[in-house]
Amino acid sequence: MSEKESKQSLNRTAFKAGIFYIFSQLFIRGITFLMTPIYTRLLSQPQYNQIKIFESWLLIFAPAMSLCLWRSVERAKYDVKERFNEYVSSVQTLSYISISVFFVLFLIFKEPLQRFCSMTDFMMYIAFLYTYAHTSIFYFQRREKQMMRYKASTTFTTVTVVPATLLSVLLIYLGKISGHEDSLVALRIGGYYIPMIIGGFFAAGLMIWQGKKLVHIGYWKYALRFSVPLIPEVLSIQIMNQADKLMVTHMVGEISGSIFNLATTVSYIIWILEDSVWNAWLPWMYEKIARDESQDIEHYWSILMHAFGIISWFLVLFAPEIILILGSKKYEAAIYLIAPMVTGTLFRFYSYSYTAIQNYYKKTGFVAMSTVSVMLLNVILNYVFILLFGYRAAAYTTAFSYLMLMCMQAFMEKRLTGEQMIPLRKTLLISVGYFLACLATMLLFNRHFIFRYLIAACLIPVGLKYFLPQIKSVLKIMKKKQN
Repeated sequence: MSEKESKQSLNRTAFKAGIFYIFSQLFIRGITFLMTPIYTRLLSQPQYNQIKIFESWLLIFAPAMSLCLWRSVERAKYDVKERFNEYVSSVQTLSYISISVFFVLFLIFKEPLQRFCSMTDFMMYIAFLYTYAHTSIFYFQRREKQMMRYKASTTFTTVTVVPATLLSVLLIYLGKISGHEDSLVALRIGGYYIPMIIGGFFAAGLMIWQGKKLVHIGYWKYALRFSVPLIPEVLSIQIMNQADKLMVTHMVGEISGSIFNLATTVSYIIWILEDSVWNAWLPWMYEKIARDESQDIEHYWSILMHAFGIISWFLVLFAPEIILILGSKKYEAAIYLIAPMVTGTLFRFYSYSYTAIQNYYKKTGFVAMSTVSVMLLNVILNYVFILLFGYRAAAYTTAFSYLMLMCMQAFMEKRLTGEQMIPLRKTLLISVGYFLACLATMLLFNRHFIFRYLIAACLIPVGLKYFLPQIKSVLKIMKKKQN
């Protein structure tokens, strides 16, 4: 096969697998998002906030306790090659050992840790079981993604997430109509996470059966060298993602915390899209770098940056309607948090291109160093500006922190590799442009809704004119027969 044919074959495989993955993830994860209006109406604001805080702790537990060893899976594919399945199986064992050590420590210091995390016994045990299961889900999804195989991963996620979501809603409803108002939080947590735990342990068993390797010291050393420097980076990102919600609840109260959490749920819309696209994009990007074809990356990444910038702006434009649907009038104040939150998520997405290069070249320690620095900056800024200006300030300080993270990661890439695949100047111009557009759009919230609708009607054709040729080129690649 010629070089040109090989390149086209990779593009077709990546695009076909990627598009399948994106649409399947939007469906699966969108179901969870669509349940938000039901949760906000069945639960009180303090109860809704308690569940979101519990979820925040889970997102911190998994990467910290598993030692982030699953982060090594994507890069290991290029080193272990045909032994990929046994690599995943054996490294999963090491993560389970690490989680077990944390579990013993939590049992020893159970009471103070439960008070600190605001968890009951039931919540704490569910949290640890889910940490085991979710770690296995991480391994399974990353293995399948890196092999550009998405059907098994998507099927697995569908048969766990969909029943879990529907069961949790049913249990909350039954609890509410039967007068068990005080048990709604436990019903939501048990109904959703127990099916996820069962599914995660099934995935763990499947990977062990396929890999047939529980212990391999060489693989463990490889995973530790790659992933341990990333623990501060992953943990810092999760702290940045969750600190504002935790700090608003602690410093201002449950009601403000629930408003802040609902606004965060809106930013979750763009995060679902970004995460799905990124997970489809990364294997293609790594293959391009491995083949010394990195010059192809900038053009397509620029399209993605503009695409998500426009989607973010549309979320801000329709923020009043989105908040009304998701949370009703009692959450109306959340509309003024959407602009900084979705653009902060946008800045984080833009930074992925810089961290991915460093991870590919195994410079993970430098990724962690910049992320930890920005996390500390974010926590300090949150504390100071919440005290000075109230809970809304946390949305802006987090967006600013993500912008700083993007810049630092870009400088690190330049320092380590001698070049930037995506020029920082270009990324900054795009970032600031969409941020200002989103802020300016908030001025329309006090005007009649028809002004916002007219703007949308005028700009949709412009967006289609820009993106339609790009979509056609992608479809053209996909329609060609594989060689």
